[in-house]
Amino acid sequence: MRLSQYFMPIMRDMPKEAEIISHQLMLRAGLVRQSSSGIYSWLPAGHRVLRKISEIVREEQDRAGAIEMLMPTIQSADLWIESGRYDDYGKEMLRITDRHGRDMLYGPTNEELITQIFRDGVSSYRDLPRNLYHIQWKFRDEVRPRFGVMRGREFLMKDAYSFDLSVEDARRAYYRMFTAYLRTFARMGLRSIPMAADTGPIGGKLSHEFIILADTGESEVFCHADLLEMDTPDIETDFDGDLEQVFNAWTAKYAATEEMHDAARFEKEVPETKRISARGIEVGHIFNFGQKYSEAMNCRVQGPDGKLITLEMGSYGIGVSRLLGAIIEASHDENGIIWPLSVAPFHVGLVNLKSGDSVTDTACEALYADLTSSGIEVLYDDSDNRAGAKFAAMDLIGLPYQVVVGPRGLQDGNVEIRTRAGGEQQTMDIAAAKTYLNEKIRDGLTVQ
Repeated sequence: MRLSQYFMPIMRDMPKEAEIISHQLMLRAGLVRQSSSGIYSWLPAGHRVLRKISEIVREEQDRAGAIEMLMPTIQSADLWIESGRYDDYGKEMLRITDRHGRDMLYGPTNEELITQIFRDGVSSYRDLPRNLYHIQWKFRDEVRPRFGVMRGREFLMKDAYSFDLSVEDARRAYYRMFTAYLRTFARMGLRSIPMAADTGPIGGKLSHEFIILADTGESEVFCHADLLEMDTPDIETDFDGDLEQVFNAWTAKYAATEEMHDAARFEKEVPETKRISARGIEVGHIFNFGQKYSEAMNCRVQGPDGKLITLEMGSYGIGVSRLLGAIIEASHDENGIIWPLSVAPFHVGLVNLKSGDSVTDTACEALYADLTSSGIEVLYDDSDNRAGAKFAAMDLIGLPYQVVVGPRGLQDGNVEIRTRAGGEQQTMDIAAAKTYLNEKIRDGLTVQ
């Protein structure tokens, strides 16, 4: 993509309304713009990142055996009245009335709707287990939206729902999603820590939040330092596919959110040198809530003996749009964003140091065409801005690699490659640069 033909309104000055670094950088880098309180328009570069995050989430859900569908944003209040949550949910739910006087709502979550869909579509134990998911916009009328997309009112979310015949089967579904979440966040360059959590308005007795440590986190969290060093599990091969052992390995050491923290237990179980007390950002939350909704909404199937079985359920949420802010909070420096390769809006920023010079333009055009044809996503700064402004913009945008092309280097057939993470700078000839970038990007995007 040529910068001269792209829409990326970069802000030089720090926006006054932005309280945390991710919000500041998202506005300055031209990723989002606020439409109204807690509601944002996603500009082209931000939308590219959002799509890449969604695709990683989708790939790991599919790998874990979940089946994608799509549910509407507007739901009937009757379903929530049936489950008993309509009056209990609170003012965060946006309640509306259609032209016929029917009570509706903008869905903050989908337990009721998916239970109705499954109840009406499945009648036999032979059709279980199942896990259905979708990636859809949600709305919660936060009393105080803040921190940009970290606590907005409208947000993109992946929620999955498992249906099982027994408590044991439901636990296995929970372990599978637990493992999938660890993989999902690791692919985005994040170290997530699963922590015992309060179930809140969703309900149930078993719940974990997946937390990214960050100074701007919403709540205090407590954990064992060894959890920061554990390897990302594999759904199929770790412990010969026994995901209960994956779950046990990751929950053996202390980790809890503020609501679930036991100070005495923390001090007893965790050596002083291993205690972490920090702020955390929630990027995922999973629940096993048993028969809370299936009992209330009569979601049952006929078992092998002809008797009706009330299904065991779980739900599994990932804040897709929130993840964009969380990644920036975890990966930035004083100059701007540092995108992990897997979610960067573009892989390479191509900087023409002397636009209008025939030799430099020709070299840039050829390099742009060659990299693009090999599947590398390139943002080509073909503007006539000064070199300093181009470098500052590229650092702000935070693409993983920059290729700097100027008349002086081209005298020897060379270009400069800069790695955004770590700041490494290398000079090499154009052929070597193309080989280097192809190998780095191919290897970096390979899913293990």
